[in-house]
Amino acid sequence: MPWSDTLGVVGLGRMARALLLPLLDAGLLERSAVRAAVASEASARRLAGELGVQVSTDAAQAWAAPVVLLAVKPQQIETVAPAATAALAGALESAPSGGEPLLISVLAGVTLARLQALFPGRACVRAVPNTPALVRAGLTGLSWGEGIGEARREQVRRLFAQVGEVLDLPEPQLDPFLALTSSGPAFLALVAESMADGAVAGGLPRPLAMHLAHRTMAGTAALLQGQELHPGQLKDMVTSPAGTTAAGLRQLERAGLRSALIEAVLAAAERSRQLG
Repeated sequence: MPWSDTLGVVGLGRMARALLLPLLDAGLLERSAVRAAVASEASARRLAGELGVQVSTDAAQAWAAPVVLLAVKPQQIETVAPAATAALAGALESAPSGGEPLLISVLAGVTLARLQALFPGRACVRAVPNTPALVRAGLTGLSWGEGIGEARREQVRRLFAQVGEVLDLPEPQLDPFLALTSSGPAFLALVAESMADGAVAGGLPRPLAMHLAHRTMAGTAALLQGQELHPGQLKDMVTSPAGTTAAGLRQLERAGLRSALIEAVLAAAERSRQLG
């Protein structure tokens, strides 16, 4: 089902583009229905050419849309709020059935309470997508503000479903969700890099080591999901008595890898709470 409303986009970085492009490419959103706002004229010209949508440094038209995707940096939220207030009358006029205009925020750590305080008169949704959305393999957690009916919830789910799996979550769970799914790719990238470094130290050429590390991680994830295995089951499948994997696992336990990853997720979740 096509997206039926004009979509305002405030901030047009990689994540916003990753969400828009699948909708545009699939014909679910008309390019003429997008009103985007960015900070610089140079960026506006470049992105308008790349995406074929209206991009401006004047945020008024974006904020006047019945649905707005807010995708600026968290520290910029106070800066963009006045333009939203100034355009509220236009947004109310364009909202369906006289309801509140909808604000979808992808800002890390910014709570629904803060969104609703900064953007009065708008129904607010807090969304936490992750970077694999760039290749349509993402995960997005959604928490809903007050007064959002099922029809509009389904509209928002449909937006994020174009780039991966969508889950409804209570807001307190968004911080650990972010830590695992949004910070997690960086943690796994560090693991992949380190494994490749080890293979290089053992004699493999670096391009081959990097390729093998990436394929090993992708294949392992596919096996875990495809056979619905607990990670411990897969570990035991690979580990033979007194074998090579057992020797490697022993070293990882000595180095505290398990504890380090647990603490990394907890630290990222706590930082998300602090940002809010």
